[in-house]
Amino acid sequence: MARIEATPHVSIDEAEIGLTFVRSSGPGGQNVNKVETAAQLRFDVENSPSLEPTVKRRLLRLAGARATKDGAIVIFAQNFRSQELNRKDAIARLVALIAAAAERPKFRVKTRPSLAAKRRRVDTKVQRGETKKLRRGPSE
Repeated sequence: MARIEATPHVSIDEAEIGLTFVRSSGPGGQNVNKVETAAQLRFDVENSPSLEPTVKRRLLRLAGARATKDGAIVIFAQNFRSQELNRKDAIARLVALIAAAAERPKFRVKTRPSLAAKRRRVDTKVQRGETKKLRRGPSE
């Protein structure tokens, strides 16, 4: 079986992807009513042996509404008028999702402002208040 490479370290087997073709919606005349050109790709993330658990979690979170409750991703491609182009588009979108999920997020180190920075902030606020106070007219 052929493997689809998402990143140099992550690849999935083509057998893990389920592709079906359905009729497209939208304009296109009689061709739309006769030909099944839209590609519906289904990839079972939860049962995929090719992905690590951390990548699976990130992938399902990135997929958003495209992820089903049972841990599968469904991608619907109907941008083109041919089955082959829609199939390639659906696979390319899945590969882009997997590549984004395979990228480890940068660890954020929490920092606190220094005491001098806090004082500078308060001093500028006080200065700004003084400037505004000087703009007011005389009180009666």
